[in-house]
This record gives sequence, structure tokens and C-alpha cells, in this order.
Amino acid sequence: MMMDKIEELERRYQELEALLSDPAIISNQSEFRRLSREHSDLSELVAVYRRYRKVLVDIEDNRELLADPDMKEMAEDELKSLGAEKDQLDADIRLLLLPKDPNDNKSVILEIRAGTGGDESALFAGDLFRMYSRFADTNRWRVETISASESERGGFKEIIASVEGEGVFAKLKYESGTHRVQRVPETEAQGRIHTSACTVAIMPEAEDVDIEIRPDDLKIDVYRSSGAGGQHVNTTDSAVRITHLPTGTVVACQEERSQIKNRAKAMKVLKTRILDNIQQAHDSKLAADRKQQVGSGDRSERIRTYNFPQGRMTDHRIGLTLYRLDSIMAGDIAEIADALRAYYQMEALKTQSEG
Repeated sequence: MMMDKIEELERRYQELEALLSDPAIISNQSEFRRLSREHSDLSELVAVYRRYRKVLVDIEDNRELLADPDMKEMAEDELKSLGAEKDQLDADIRLLLLPKDPNDNKSVILEIRAGTGGDESALFAGDLFRMYSRFADTNRWRVETISASESERGGFKEIIASVEGEGVFAKLKYESGTHRVQRVPETEAQGRIHTSACTVAIMPEAEDVDIEIRPDDLKIDVYRSSGAGGQHVNTTDSAVRITHLPTGTVVACQEERSQIKNRAKAMKVLKTRILDNIQQAHDSKLAADRKQQVGSGDRSERIRTYNFPQGRMTDHRIGLTLYRLDSIMAGDIAEIADALRAYYQMEALKTQSEG
């Protein structure tokens, strides 16, 4: 049954290759992009399946050689190697056949908010934002601040930013939740370790096709930007606050000097938050129906602890502990992202097999 499905997908892959060389398709840029994306999504599965078929043929060829005394030893060694590769390819195929998250290739809206811990929590919010910004740099993603509320002693009470690029949500989606930090604040004379926390939300950026907002449902206010004073204070009413009346969702933006740009940024966040709320409600219902919650991105969940005295990071969901906190805070979080993705893929495989 699984192989029938893969062969059907391989036929579709071949059909797409023909379509993508058709001049009529090439001239239609939107259709060409759509088909190219579908072709790209299937390419890894098809390559693995073709290698799998080749391994099966090689296994049969080597089994025939077992009858030849001169070739038997070599054939046995080859069969061991091919058997291990076949098992790995079979596992890879099962993973590749899992339903893909349609949001994986999307850019995201990143929101970090200081929680318990006062000034120390705000400082940690700044640390987390720098960590994600540096990780974005290594992936050649673009980070743009949409709004920021700075703390008097540094860091942020809240910061919202867009992270744009290929596959951002796929790599960052498991970052949503409560991040706890344990360290000695600079102001602590006794050297006592304080614990504080921040919440992180990663939301796939809404596109116009995802959600439609009626102009009549919006209340838009403009006001003068506030800031640190002096040259940072805008003397025109460029700041924008948008309220979505049906849901009560409020978004404000004052980062740009242009009211038009602030309005566009605020609308981007508003659409993303409304879409995220719809998705969260859907996921919660699924979780209740399944009597368990697997990788739902529950924002109330404490997902990670950063212990500075021990130089340790622990992700509580998968029991991963790394003693290289300096490099993690410098943006080296690829290992964590990959481990989380692998874990939730295996959970999805278990759920699929149980179903």
C-alpha cells in the first residue's frame, strides 16, 4: 500500500518535470512557481525511493552470488551492508510520507515578552532576541523589528519582529513556550541565583489568501510616537494602533517614521495573530479529542531552562541537555532545532502507526 502511494507520487513527479519544461507554463509565473514548489517537495522522496529500489535489486543480485563459493564471502558482506541501508531508507521513506506542515516554508512573526523576574526578565528577553537574530543571520533570514517596548535597565518588556526567509517556521516553530533563565543578576550583591522567565511565540506569517479582514471590522488610531526623548521622538502622528473589533485583538506599531509603513506592519501582525488564534483553537480541539498534546506549541508550557552558572541549557520536552550555553546564546541553536524536529517526527510516526 505504501509503495503504491510512492509510485503514484513518482508518476506525478515525472509529470511535473514535463510541465515545467512547457513554454506555456514557464510564461505563467504564478503557475510555474506553484508547480516548482510541488516538484521540490517531491524531489527528496523520489530520490530516496529510487535508491531504495536499486538497493532491492542489488540485494537480489548478491543473493544469487551466494551459490558461488568464490563469491559467497563477498556477497555476504555486501548483503549486510545493503540490509542496513534498506532499513534506513525504509525509515526515511516513512518520515518523508508524513503529512507536511503547510506553514513550514513560511516566514514568521516572533514575539518575546518578559514574564516573572522584573528587570532580569527584560534583560533575558533581549538576550533571546539576539540569539534568534544571530541564528537568522546564519540562515540568511531577514529580521525586522515591528514594535519594541524597552526596559529602563536594558532589554525588552516586549519585542515583536518579522523573520523572513525560506523555511523559517520549520526551524523555529518549536520555540514557542516559556523560557526560564537562572543566573546571578549584576545588581545582586550576595551572589544569589535568580530565576526569571520570558514567553516566546512563533507564528507563521499570514498571507492574504489565509485570512480576509473586512475594513468595517477595524478601528484605526494614529498618535505621536513616544521614545527615549530628543531625536527619537517623532513630532508627527505616525504611530498606528489597529483594533480588530470582532476579536478585540490590538496591534500597535511606531518603529517607522511613516504612518503608511507602520500601518502595513501592524496589519501584518494583526492578520498573523488572528490566524494563529484560529490555529491554536483548532489544535486545542484536536488535542482534547486525542486526549494528549503532541508538539502543539502550548504557550503556557515551560519548555527550556538556561542555567548560566553551570553553562547549561536543558530542553524539558525531549530531555536534551547541552553544556555550551555561550554558543547557544550566540545563536548556535541548529542542533536544538534539529533534535526537536526529529523527536516530533518520531512522535508523529508513532501516532500514525497506532492509528
